[in-house]
Amino acid sequence: MHATLDELFSALSDTTRRKILVMLLEDDMAVTDVADPFDMSLPAISKHLNILTNAGLITQEKRGRVNWCKLEPDGLRDASVWMLGFGQFDILDIESLEKLIETHIDLTQTT
Repeated sequence: MHATLDELFSALSDTTRRKILVMLLEDDMAVTDVADPFDMSLPAISKHLNILTNAGLITQEKRGRVNWCKLEPDGLRDASVWMLGFGQFDILDIESLEKLIETHIDLTQTT
C-alpha cells in the first residue's frame, strides 16, 4: 500500500510522530516502550502509531503478546521523489533524515 502525499505530510506534521520516528531509527520497539517517554495514554500513542502505519512510515507486528513497531525504510520515498521535482532537494538517506528530524525537534523544544 502506498500512502498519498497528503497522508505522509500529515503524519509528519505532528511533533510526537516525528519524535517516534527518531526513536525507531535506533531499533524496533515495543509499543509500550514507544509510549514511555511521552506524557500521554497508551491509546493516544496507539493513535499516533496508526497514523504513521497508514502513512507507510512504520509497520506494526504482533510478536507473541507484544506489539512491535519498525521504521519502514522506503516510507519517505514518494515524498522525497516529489520534493526532487522542485530541483532544490537531494535524495534523503536515513542518516540525513535523522539529522533533519533531530534538528527540527531541538528547535521546537527551545521555543
